Amino acid sequence: MDQHLGLQLSLLLPDLQLLQVQGQISMQLDEGAIYLTTGIWFYWSIVLLSLFGILTAYTSLLLVLGFLLVWEGNKLYLHWCHKILVLLVTAVAVALLWVLCKLWKDKWLILGLSLKVFAPYWHLACITLMIIFSWPVSYYLVQLEGEARYRRYMMTYYERGKTKKCHVLTRLKALQMVVGLPFIIVLLFLYVMPLGIHSPCIQDKEKLGPKPTFFGHRGAPMFGPENTMMSFEKAVEHGAHGLESDVHISYDSVPFLMHDHNLKRTTNIEEVLPSAALNRSEFFTWDFLSSLNAGRWFLKPENKPFYHMEPLSEADNEKARSQTIAKLRDLLDLAQKEKKYVIFDLVAPPPKHPHRNTYVRLVVRVILDSKIEPHLIFWLPGFDRDYVRLMAPGFQQVGRLYSLDKLSKENIRIVNVDYKELFYDGLRVYKEANITINLYIVNKPWLFSLAWCSRIHSVTTDNIKLLSEIDHPYFFMTPRYYMFIWLLIDGISAILIFSIFYFHWWKGKQRDQEYISTNIRKDTQSRGPQERKIRETLSTQPLNRVSESPWTPKALYPGLASSTSHHSSAFRLTVPPKKNKAKKQLFKQNIKPVTPAKDNIKPPEPKKQLFEPTKTSVSCATRRSTLQTALPVLKVHECKIPTNMALHPKTNPTEAPIVQSSSQESFVTADTSFRMSWMKN
Repeated sequence: MDQHLGLQLSLLLPDLQLLQVQGQISMQLDEGAIYLTTGIWFYWSIVLLSLFGILTAYTSLLLVLGFLLVWEGNKLYLHWCHKILVLLVTAVAVALLWVLCKLWKDKWLILGLSLKVFAPYWHLACITLMIIFSWPVSYYLVQLEGEARYRRYMMTYYERGKTKKCHVLTRLKALQMVVGLPFIIVLLFLYVMPLGIHSPCIQDKEKLGPKPTFFGHRGAPMFGPENTMMSFEKAVEHGAHGLESDVHISYDSVPFLMHDHNLKRTTNIEEVLPSAALNRSEFFTWDFLSSLNAGRWFLKPENKPFYHMEPLSEADNEKARSQTIAKLRDLLDLAQKEKKYVIFDLVAPPPKHPHRNTYVRLVVRVILDSKIEPHLIFWLPGFDRDYVRLMAPGFQQVGRLYSLDKLSKENIRIVNVDYKELFYDGLRVYKEANITINLYIVNKPWLFSLAWCSRIHSVTTDNIKLLSEIDHPYFFMTPRYYMFIWLLIDGISAILIFSIFYFHWWKGKQRDQEYISTNIRKDTQSRGPQERKIRETLSTQPLNRVSESPWTPKALYPGLASSTSHHSSAFRLTVPPKKNKAKKQLFKQNIKPVTPAKDNIKPPEPKKQLFEPTKTSVSCATRRSTLQTALPVLKVHECKIPTNMALHPKTNPTEAPIVQSSSQESFVTADTSFRMSWMKN
């Protein structure tokens, strides 16, 4: 049982982490990453999130039910299907977490970046959730308190003393602590959480930097086939500040634009030469490369590289259908014409390529021959950089995530870094050194807003149209406004939560009082009819007599049998019989007095046979009445019992002792001695 419950616990935590992280990470991955390797657009992140969401919800339900069963002391029996499911999902969750940790280690930083933007809004959302959760939490706590109050009220003094360490009451208190204490701790943490929030989007308007400029990543791949002239023209049309691409070298020394190492995804090589679809593109000549179609793949719905893509017009469809692989020279001519910056990654040719070691010099020569203004070239490749400085001193050298010493040594004033590096102090060191920063690849508006608030100079993006329409960073607020919202929400939430708790406490107190009174009434009605009758008699009528007359045979002779019925109450009430002269005369005839000796004052022991009932003698009832008539009736001090005396609820009425006062006992002893002396005489 414990082992299976432990498996469920181990399953729940990885799944929750996976859902939380994957929800942030998978949506930030290149949406065409799977497409780059498979050639098929598949929304794998949506499928995985849905699948693990269902499995997590189901296994969480199993966990809650199992916990409740164990808490109530019941045995936990899991079906073999559940056991297999728990083990399988645990293994899959651990495997996926390992993949995230190993292959996409840097993607974990997206979670931290999202918190930098959304933390103020998460704070407000969490406060709202705590207000909603306060209703069931307060109701449950009041129910537990009412249960404990009822149990304490129904206990007698002895039971209360005995059950001070009662397991039931202890468990109720423990439940209250388990539920209430974490709720209060989380609520207090949320109230002070803004003290630890340092979001770049919370700043004064005067400190907000200018809007970052854009580099079209492979052009505008949402409006045209990537790395084609149509795509770069669309980027210029939507206001791109620069153009970004990837450059390969053909076998016959022609630099061309291509991202993948093979031609399968973005061309129709499978129709032209299927056997060479997976070969490196650098081993083909430019004549063969220029004959391939590089646009029809973009028009197929299953091959669209992005989920949110606007439909193209008929003219754009016709233009995309006729696109071919572009040369670097074509891109340079467009950039020179539109006065746009050009930045590119230069891919080293594979071994046995003619330009394996001279590809940098070949590209520099092509750029210089194009007559483009040198300052429009952002030179990113790090290989053979000294030659580039020598041959083209006008190029703007761009570094990667280098140290300040290396940047200073190589005289580099521009860096091109991954946007996830913003997590580390927002690249504060580069900004303090007046280094121009370009981030890649920024597609989401919230991420672009974060870059804007962090005073980033430019970003490389696929979604240039959407980002160009943003006139003000999202989620931006001044510190004074945020403090006002913070204090307002905290104050309102505290009042609402206190009101909810007080309402449930007030309703619970009324409900408990009604419940206790109802149960006491039912408990009284459920007792036996004789006990109810005695309780009513004791509570309404005063007791004017002691339990039994001292002159009865039972009081004088305890061994004498009695046929009188016993009352079931704690006090036995008897009325002395009236005197009967006939019975008195009969008693005198049957009993003769014994004359004692003059000096002997000690009465002789009574003879048992005179009063022992026999078959031939007078009945016990007759002798008792005769004896009571013959003896003088002495008045006994009445023992008055208060009318409001109530029986103890735990007293057994059938075994209640006869109540006699000490004065009554001494009187009975003296009266017995008087009777013995009277019988002697």
